[in-house]
Amino acid sequence: MITKTVESGALYGVLLEAKEHDGFTLLLDITAVDNLYRKHPTNCRFELIYILRHESFEETRMIKVLVADADEGVESIVPLFSAAEWAEREVYDQYGIHFKHHKMLKRILNHNEFVGHPLRKDYEITKGQYCTTSQDLMDEMAPLLEERALDMRADDLMIVNLGPSHPASHGTIRTLAALDGETIVAAACEVGYLHRGFEKSCENHNYNQIIPYTDRLNYCSALMNNIAFSKTVEEMLEVTLPDRGIFIRVILSELSRIIDHLVCLAAGLLDMGGQTNYWYLFNPRNNAYDFLSKLTGARLTNSYMRIGGMTHDLYAGWREDLEDVLVKIDEGITDSLKMIMHNRIYNDRIQNVSPVSAKEAIDYGFTGPNLRASGVAYDLRVSNPYYYYDTFDFEMVVGSVGDTYDRMMVRFDEMNESMKIIKQAMKRIPDGPINVDDKRITMPSKEAVYGGIEGMMNQFKLVIDGVKVPEGEYYGAFEAANGELGFYIVSDGSGTPYKVKVRPPSFYHMQAYPKIIENYQVADAIMTLGSLNIIAGEMDR
Repeated sequence: MITKTVESGALYGVLLEAKEHDGFTLLLDITAVDNLYRKHPTNCRFELIYILRHESFEETRMIKVLVADADEGVESIVPLFSAAEWAEREVYDQYGIHFKHHKMLKRILNHNEFVGHPLRKDYEITKGQYCTTSQDLMDEMAPLLEERALDMRADDLMIVNLGPSHPASHGTIRTLAALDGETIVAAACEVGYLHRGFEKSCENHNYNQIIPYTDRLNYCSALMNNIAFSKTVEEMLEVTLPDRGIFIRVILSELSRIIDHLVCLAAGLLDMGGQTNYWYLFNPRNNAYDFLSKLTGARLTNSYMRIGGMTHDLYAGWREDLEDVLVKIDEGITDSLKMIMHNRIYNDRIQNVSPVSAKEAIDYGFTGPNLRASGVAYDLRVSNPYYYYDTFDFEMVVGSVGDTYDRMMVRFDEMNESMKIIKQAMKRIPDGPINVDDKRITMPSKEAVYGGIEGMMNQFKLVIDGVKVPEGEYYGAFEAANGELGFYIVSDGSGTPYKVKVRPPSFYHMQAYPKIIENYQVADAIMTLGSLNIIAGEMDR
């Protein structure tokens, strides 16, 4: 990763050159660091971090900006990257840094009555703040109607809420829609209902204690969050897992990807009225959870990973159980596809609905299946391979139109590719250790803890102080089920991170949602939301 520090006044020009001249067209994330309790050579309290990826998807660039005055702030880059619209709002909400000329700079994760900025280091974490009034969102809707030369009374428009408490909202998400009959002419979204301060909690727990919190991000594929976070910290530590540990992670990652896609497709088809399809897909998901429960002791939120490996090895008989799960998943996919592949209702309902072009998808910050559905061949397992993915035989599934149909069918095909990877990994998995052999990172065995003073002291220090990560900053990315799941971590050399920022794929997909449902009907919007597979826990954090 190339890191470049620029003056706040030069930010817009530097990012314009990075995009237009250097080819860094994908804005991955924007975040900030409060240096209040951290030695910094400039004595500047705030830094803004812009993380960009090259159009080849092989290179990442980090642009850092020193912010002397949070109220003065910096220039908004929304004209350059549509993905920046919500990202800048989040930084403003959490750190209070102003973005000049942003059209709607308001809170996004915290409620409208919230006082202060919780990710500042001097914010009192035990301070409870309750919300007593709701927003009508007309401050966002009115400008949209004005841009479209629409008038609520003259054009006989109806304003309706889709969610937040509605089964079709796939989580606590609110969409305010202006309707002309059944057609949506303008929409605005409100998120943050599940915001629970994940990143603030990370600043007050050691690295292994954070792992159960990662379970609650994308709870449809919890193990992938465990693995993505652990992998990032291990890269900061410059350690590599033994091969058996790597292959276990590959198997569980791909099984989690399948589970996530099964939930997405089952719920999406149920939104259309396909209850039979729902059970064809949801039942094998239940079988997969039986396997994970037997392995980890929990079904949904597993907390099986640790920095430097995992809690324990695979159990006796795991291979037969997993083979049986894969057979049932294959049967469920086959049976479901038989019912929809040539079904006129299915095809007419979702083909050419809410299409997103390749250029638009990059501009919105799409990654994962939603980006590949738009015809962009980007998968971290291929462009930046890790965990021996470059040695597995599998295909990257790419769509063409980027409509609701493509977003759903890409996931159907990806499940078949994940099963291929799992079967290859099952054949290739070696014997041997599953954790790195380093007493500074890995917990000693129970025999060592109960049988000697050294083992007991080793465990005590790791539990109390945590794994000591070298001072520095790092962005680690992982091809999760929903797209690029990234962790930007700043370490001060202790066992507790100075800062953790999640790059959540759902956050950027949801940002585009109100734009891509315009000119489509309400029923189409429900299917579009299902095809984007928004996971509120990951989006809101």
